[in-house]
Amino acid sequence: MTDKTVLLIDDDESLRRVTEFTLSEAGYHVLTATDGEEGVRLFLAETPSVVVTDIQMPGMSGYEVLKRIKAERPETLVIVITAYGTVEKAVEAMKLGAYDYLAKPFSRDELRMVVGKAFSFRTLQEENVRLREELEDRTDFSHLVGISDEMKEVFDIVRRVAASEATILIGGESGTGKELIARAIHHGSERRSGPFVPVNCAAIPKELLESELFGHARGSFTGAVKDRKGKFEMADGGTLFLDEVGELPVELQPKLLRVLQEREIEPVGGAPRKIDVRVVAATNRDLESAMDEGTFREDLYYRLAVIPVHLPPLRARRSDIPLLVRHFLKKHGGIGLNVAPETMTRLESYEWPGNVRELENAVERMIILRRGEVLEERDLPPKIRGRREISCAVLNFPEEGYSLEDLEREAVTEALRRNDWNQTKAAAFLRIPRHTLIYRMEKYGIKRQE
Repeated sequence: MTDKTVLLIDDDESLRRVTEFTLSEAGYHVLTATDGEEGVRLFLAETPSVVVTDIQMPGMSGYEVLKRIKAERPETLVIVITAYGTVEKAVEAMKLGAYDYLAKPFSRDELRMVVGKAFSFRTLQEENVRLREELEDRTDFSHLVGISDEMKEVFDIVRRVAASEATILIGGESGTGKELIARAIHHGSERRSGPFVPVNCAAIPKELLESELFGHARGSFTGAVKDRKGKFEMADGGTLFLDEVGELPVELQPKLLRVLQEREIEPVGGAPRKIDVRVVAATNRDLESAMDEGTFREDLYYRLAVIPVHLPPLRARRSDIPLLVRHFLKKHGGIGLNVAPETMTRLESYEWPGNVRELENAVERMIILRRGEVLEERDLPPKIRGRREISCAVLNFPEEGYSLEDLEREAVTEALRRNDWNQTKAAAFLRIPRHTLIYRMEKYGIKRQE
């Protein structure tokens, strides 16, 4: 069996032959079965990653085939074929775990696109598992999800720096997962058995921050009725995570610098004491600009950023969105729920200003407010679901009307032209995934004119 094997189950000989030919022509190795019983036997013997099955068949129905396959190998991607006008059967199949559906009559392009998407998703799943298995002996990646090139680079850096004692500065927009990276670094280090202590420098009042970080002695100020350990001392033998370190007051920065240099803290009103702490810091600010403005010390910056790690925003790694959605479905009790293709397309094309945190909130909201077992576009938060209105003046319709296909072809061509035929930029311009743009280009035969 090859990596691109498809099991096709259909009792309609004519459709089965056409489908087999189309998939074989597209480079897939196709196994065929004429009914559900034969299909399940073939599946158990060959275990293909993708199965395409008709729903309406004599004997064992497509629903039963789907249930048997999911019971044996839940990770298998099953695409169901439904008759025209019976989309409710496809919805029922999605509730049972189907990956996608094809409604008869479907074109060869539609068939190739849906099966291609399934294999692309399967590849992402397998690659994500492989990376986790490769790294789990050193680093805890259980809460990190990503298969994009950008996240592969982050994982590689984390794997290599975790075992060191170097101070690390994690940069990135709010909501990108900086604390998760810090925890992965801690769990991959020799300090994993020690404490991991997070501190949000922006959340603590300025006048309390010194005591919070370094502790204080009894009687050092009004209200100090007993000695109190600071976060540095609590993290002794482990890792201290300084989140939003860019918000640290200028007058406190020399004290932090001294701790990093001397490995010694001085509690408020107390005597200096040695500590053994690794510091991982994070910021969503541009600290180099802050240095130019005089709000962040240059020497402290270079002491913190011995190894800088940058987390990309979610909009720069859209290929991770399907994996993240399924991860959050599992995390928030949505196991067994499915996401309609149109819903996933909308999630992939949204800009996500709040990054991964916003996506997680959106998925949790959809689980709670869902209307069925398949998450549809109507279940999306309004700002993700809503479309901007486009005036007829922009579309410039002629009086006699205009073909929708011509309109779509013109929109795709114009987006490509405006972006110098860069497919990634054109897809972002149209707010659709890149694979959807490529499908439209193939459908309409759109090619760059030299």
